[in-house]
Amino acid sequence: MKMMSSLSSPHQVVDSIPAISTEPLDIVELLSMAHHPTAGAIVLFSGEVRNNNNNKEVAYLEYEAQIKMATTMIRSILKEATEKWKLTIAIAQHRIGKVSITETAVIVITASAHRKEAYAANQFIIDKIKHEVPIWKCEYFTDGTKQWGANCDC
Repeated sequence: MKMMSSLSSPHQVVDSIPAISTEPLDIVELLSMAHHPTAGAIVLFSGEVRNNNNNKEVAYLEYEAQIKMATTMIRSILKEATEKWKLTIAIAQHRIGKVSITETAVIVITASAHRKEAYAANQFIIDKIKHEVPIWKCEYFTDGTKQWGANCDC
């Protein structure tokens, strides 16, 4: 995969990874891109689909997005975090379409020289994605009902 800068450069956002994917997210592949000789810490956040919410049994989720705008915003969030925390690498990918129980809906990976920065940046990125990026979630429950939104308790 192509990086925005060479491996000798201290700060990189992986630009060849689509920010939005209709396919299952590949945690192993994305994590393999986060290794760098200057990184002493790599933090991986994987947002998984659970089988319950608000005392109701969830059957699956379905995500929709304004893809072009969401992609631009995620790239901007990654760039902001990379600059603020001097990250070595920043990666984020969100799935759209039907996502089943135990599948991954979103991945954020941050790498830096030290863990404090990697953790802080990772939380910043996922919170900004959940609050600001035009991605919408619909929960489908086993009782036949559904609910749009309510996707952020950050």
